[in-house]
Amino acid sequence: MNKKVLYSILVALLILSGCTIGGSFFMLNYSLTPNAKIRQKDIETYAYMYKEYPYLKGWVDSLNQAKALKDTFITNQEGLRLHAYYIRAAQPTRRTAVIVHGYTDNAIRMFMIGYLYNRDLKFNVLLPDLQHHGLSQGEAIQMGWKDRLDVMRWMEVAHETYGDSTQLVVHGISMGAATTMMVSGEEQPEYVKCFVEDCGYTSVWDEFSNELKSSFHLPQFPLMHTSSWLCEKKYGWNFKEASALKQVAKCQRPMFFIHGDKDTYVPTWMVYPLYQAKPGIKELWLVPGAEHALSYRDNKEEYTRRVKAFVEKYLH
Repeated sequence: MNKKVLYSILVALLILSGCTIGGSFFMLNYSLTPNAKIRQKDIETYAYMYKEYPYLKGWVDSLNQAKALKDTFITNQEGLRLHAYYIRAAQPTRRTAVIVHGYTDNAIRMFMIGYLYNRDLKFNVLLPDLQHHGLSQGEAIQMGWKDRLDVMRWMEVAHETYGDSTQLVVHGISMGAATTMMVSGEEQPEYVKCFVEDCGYTSVWDEFSNELKSSFHLPQFPLMHTSSWLCEKKYGWNFKEASALKQVAKCQRPMFFIHGDKDTYVPTWMVYPLYQAKPGIKELWLVPGAEHALSYRDNKEEYTRRVKAFVEKYLH
């Protein structure tokens, strides 16, 4: 092999390596620190929610008037200050829901599910802001994996806040649903009775691979591998270990799976291995015509009825 050919190969390898490294940093920043998008959604939160769910305004106004919508803060094991809203039921009850929001959203953007539990089902509710969202600290989105530990601490806070005879359900949508499933694989205290997951992904690896293909038309190799490695170095976890599928396989509490059959963002196919992996008591509702995270908005009465029927089997 002459020097000219060798030089050309080395240059090509350097260019390829540079593109891969640059692409990995771009992918990680694009996925885990989309700060402009988060800021814009924060600004528009109430306007968006009142447009999509008009009945929420009267409910929120009544809560504010009664000073029933309250803030609470904790410090997690990494020293981050985390925020949540809590709302007591109008009448004393042991039944409590911890409600977990999705990717680049915040606790306020889960007020429609808060309404379902607090207004319709008469539950206490607690709605946390996950790391890097809302009023919570955190250098990046954790895609549910580190969040599972924070949510478990919030579950303890809900138990402490609402009394020692609490009966608890955890309900999440999208990334919040993946977080809920990741929580479900951990050892649970007695007061946790069931889980509801709505359109959660099987794993961060699967979700990011889907986004890489659908948005950028790129294969998994090499960017997924290098980005996952970079995530582990920077944030302490990798895309494959952040697996709702592995966690739900250890879940010993009943779980209700909800997924729209027109979901392409978290593809509908993901719900099937999740449901299959879950041992014990479980139910599945495949929502006809529903796109990502819109099953409640487009089917409010049926969604409420089905969630009520499920949780009331286990929270008495």
